[in-house]
Amino acid sequence: MFQFELLHANKEGSARRGRLRLSHGLVETPIFMPVGTQATVKALSSEDLYEIGAGIILSNTYHLYLRPGAELIAKAHGLHGFMNWKGGILTDSGGFQVFSLSPLRQITDEGVYFNSHIDGSKHFLTPEKVMEIEQQLGADIAMCFDECAPYPCSYEEAEKAVERTTRWAERCLKTHYREDQALFGIVQGNVFPELREKSARDLIALDFPGYGIGGLSVGEPKKEMYATLELMDAILPQEKPRYLMGVGAPEDLLEGVIRGVDMFDCVLPTRLARHGSAYTREGRITVRNAVYAEDFGALDPSCSCCVCQNYSRAYIRHLIKAGEILAHRLLSYHNVYFLTKIMEEIRKAIEEDRFMTYYQEFLDKYKL
Repeated sequence: MFQFELLHANKEGSARRGRLRLSHGLVETPIFMPVGTQATVKALSSEDLYEIGAGIILSNTYHLYLRPGAELIAKAHGLHGFMNWKGGILTDSGGFQVFSLSPLRQITDEGVYFNSHIDGSKHFLTPEKVMEIEQQLGADIAMCFDECAPYPCSYEEAEKAVERTTRWAERCLKTHYREDQALFGIVQGNVFPELREKSARDLIALDFPGYGIGGLSVGEPKKEMYATLELMDAILPQEKPRYLMGVGAPEDLLEGVIRGVDMFDCVLPTRLARHGSAYTREGRITVRNAVYAEDFGALDPSCSCCVCQNYSRAYIRHLIKAGEILAHRLLSYHNVYFLTKIMEEIRKAIEEDRFMTYYQEFLDKYKL
């Protein structure tokens, strides 16, 4: 039931316009996926996301496995029924969280022993167990269980992670049976080009319907990330979607698209909102700052979202200073809308063969 159609390729660079056909509708690419870690995009309802135009969201296998449990979600007819979301859903495998959140963990070829960051309880995740959980969650796209080597790490550490990720991908494929759910492999290799190429070619041989590019935006210099994306653009199949995992700053969306990426996700828009920051066409602003105390203009004067049309910077700053949760909701709505709108503009620019012009004009105005 999964299909990816490449609709248009940019004449300059590698920007692509495509379409994903999922069990829960069509998704236009390139696309930004808001992150709903705990089966909710923080501070936003499903109705908000429909209104914003989010075609697909991401949820986290690790967190939902620990709480409330995949069995309970399965009883609600999967994540779509549990959270009342009729659009697309992608679940990551939880591999990154196991390695980054668990205070105690032991990696073996069989799987990973770890202690829950919530209550310290002991767990053991294998590729087979992760596939069981993701199939109970019932997302449209599931990710293979992988090992994400930290940055920085040695070549030998990254090499072991690549080899284990490939073996685990093979086991995921053997265990995955849901025909209404696509399973993506994840390319690892840290910042070592030869390991990235090996990982990609090993996974291509397994013929996944799509490929995640993992282990980036974890502390490495931007030039290393961009070089890795250029390498992946040259190696990964043109006819299959590429998903850059955990990346979502506006400038990185543009840099990813120009290097052939189709899908992105990141917690950044809602995390920034909780810290009182908003995206604008001229760069990020921190609304909690005193300079906005008497600023009765919109967060972004050029934005057409309902927040910018109805509420001022001064009012939102007041909500932040007063500790009102409405501040988080309004800023989250605007930030997710902002990235969603950028992706819509990018798709249109690619269709009209003017992406490079759009790219330059956006970055000329957007202050990093």
